[in-house]
Amino acid sequence: MTSVKFTTLIKKFDRQGEKTGWTYFEIAADFAQKINAGVKTSYRVKGKLDEHKIKAVAILPMGEGNFIMPLNAAMRKAIGKRSGYSLTVQLELDSDEFKFSQDFIECLQDEPKALKHFQSLTGSHQRYFSKWIDDAKTIDTKTKRIALSIKALAQKQGYPEMIRANKKT
Repeated sequence: MTSVKFTTLIKKFDRQGEKTGWTYFEIAADFAQKINAGVKTSYRVKGKLDEHKIKAVAILPMGEGNFIMPLNAAMRKAIGKRSGYSLTVQLELDSDEFKFSQDFIECLQDEPKALKHFQSLTGSHQRYFSKWIDDAKTIDTKTKRIALSIKALAQKQGYPEMIRANKKT
């Protein structure tokens, strides 16, 4: 398994369709090829952003062999950086199998409508729910997130729709 290390600038999309407003950094085609040779579709990586460890993070193809890694709010907070800052990146292929939140899966079993909709979603969309639940820092937050997810899935909502519907204004 090949690891790559490089320094890059954190960027932010101005207007870029569904990616408008995303904070990200670029991964040049030659580095992407060292991580996962011949692959031109999204795949998961692990490693470090400065000293912050990451795992099971998807990098996205942007054409001509280049990729980007979106930096969500939790990542930006952990590294203490935003657009325009320099970032030291160390990445390698993450081939570990994804493990769904067991508490979430058990609760889904009790709600047939929610389970049916969950099973109709792509794997990546299923993982959004599970990762969000597992990222909770307290049991109360985890419980609230499971309940919100089950309710949204029963209403045939996906992860983005659930987040938008529950965003505080």
